[in-house]
Amino acid sequence: MSALTGHRITEVTTSPIRSRYPRTIGRNARLGAHGDGPSALAVTVRTDAGASGWGLYEGPQVDVTRVVGRPLEEVFDPASGVTDPAALPLDVALHDLAARILDVPVHQMLGGHGKAPVACYSGAIYFDDLDPEDSPRGIDAVLASCAADRASGHRGFKLKIGRGNRWMGAEEGFARDVEVTRAVRTAHPDARVLVDMNDGFTPEQTLRYLDAVADCDLFWIEEPFAEHAEGLRAVREHRRRSGSQVLVADGEFEPDVRRVLDLAGKGLLDVLLMDVLSFGITAWREVMPVLEEIGVAASPHAWGHPLKTIYSAQLAAGLGNIPVVEGVPGTTDGVDASGYVLQDGRLALPAAPGFGLEPRT
Repeated sequence: MSALTGHRITEVTTSPIRSRYPRTIGRNARLGAHGDGPSALAVTVRTDAGASGWGLYEGPQVDVTRVVGRPLEEVFDPASGVTDPAALPLDVALHDLAARILDVPVHQMLGGHGKAPVACYSGAIYFDDLDPEDSPRGIDAVLASCAADRASGHRGFKLKIGRGNRWMGAEEGFARDVEVTRAVRTAHPDARVLVDMNDGFTPEQTLRYLDAVADCDLFWIEEPFAEHAEGLRAVREHRRRSGSQVLVADGEFEPDVRRVLDLAGKGLLDVLLMDVLSFGITAWREVMPVLEEIGVAASPHAWGHPLKTIYSAQLAAGLGNIPVVEGVPGTTDGVDASGYVLQDGRLALPAAPGFGLEPRT
């Protein structure tokens, strides 16, 4: 008998939910200012036995009530996740609901294969040096953002680079990218430093950048250019010749999952980044054994909402094979996430069932 037997879905409701960043987030290599926090939908699922669970949904407008009236065990299996495509918009909510019924944290329901607390870097270091346009603040603004995030508990920073792709001249932008990288490393010699090009580099620029910051001990470079084997092979050979230990991470932006898995299987990608919401928890549960088999790590993309960091951290502690998760500094209106404590770059998870966040009403 399933642990979920006796629960029939009686109601699925949605409500808007707003995230708020501690500061305005600026530009990256492709996009303009990211503002002070996005909105999404909070989806709550209730059963006739009085149980409820909730979570974020980001995606196309769909009828989330299609599963109302069905037994919970028909659409969700604690051992694998969502079993009916009609219920995929409820992916996070159903994981929360099932873990609450089982009276365990989500990561325990997922197997508890990872370590907790979970390593967590700040993903909020954008092109602050370029704003405001009429009086740019320069590199000191980037360092100020790093300092603020360090004060909140982070010990790792992912730097957006690729200024020459859109916002500065190619050479001027490249020089600034190098200068920012070196300035952050100097200011935070003990920090984990990652960089994200947002497909704003060419393979040739990527190799040149790696040479220019070879002594900065980068953890990974992310999405240097649109995925293609020839360029990634050149990066791999460059790393081999130079002895660089930097990882190559990809798979966030509109991923062709089959293609990135193929590239990873060929040794051209080291970390896959499909989004924790748009790709989904169930999909991550399915693909993780494949990644472990080919020796490739994961780090579900979490930028956008602070709650996505929480979902990623639960995946890391549950599935393992996730060396670090993306931190989104900020708060979510009406949600108490105080059970999650970030200290010295590691995020402690609460012992509360589900995601440890009270359901919205």
